[in-house]
Amino acid sequence: MSPMTTRESALTFTWIWIGVALFLTALAGSAFVTPGLRPLHLLQALIYIAIIVLSRRNSPWGYGAGLTIAMFWNAFSLFVTHLMQAGLEELWSLLRTGQLKRPDTLMVLVGGIGHFILIAACLAAICHRDADNRRWWKFAGGGVLVLAYFALIVAVARPR
Repeated sequence: MSPMTTRESALTFTWIWIGVALFLTALAGSAFVTPGLRPLHLLQALIYIAIIVLSRRNSPWGYGAGLTIAMFWNAFSLFVTHLMQAGLEELWSLLRTGQLKRPDTLMVLVGGIGHFILIAACLAAICHRDADNRRWWKFAGGGVLVLAYFALIVAVARPR
């Protein structure tokens, strides 16, 4: 594949930024409503700041971290806790009744949407990067490091 043009790179970075911004909005909203989540969400926000910084540098480490954390979090929210589906039900209820009963649950849906955008943007970015063979090792390394950090912060800062 050919290296990304400046326009493609800027467009991909914009989508990464949009996905991260949506997820950070969800983290902030959830932390506002549920104070016990504030330490965890503050530490989790550092992941997304690193993704923005590394993506701006066109780093496979950032793309790997972005794709991996987004896929892990969405899979957990969709298939384990089912909070994304509950967030969709909360959105539907809000649209029908005009009342929001569980804003924290709605924030899971917002975060999930941000993550779907982040997944697509990170895939586009890594696939259109130079054909450097080491990029896949760096991409995988970013994924492994982000999961290790996430496991650490959940163990240390999760609400009890």
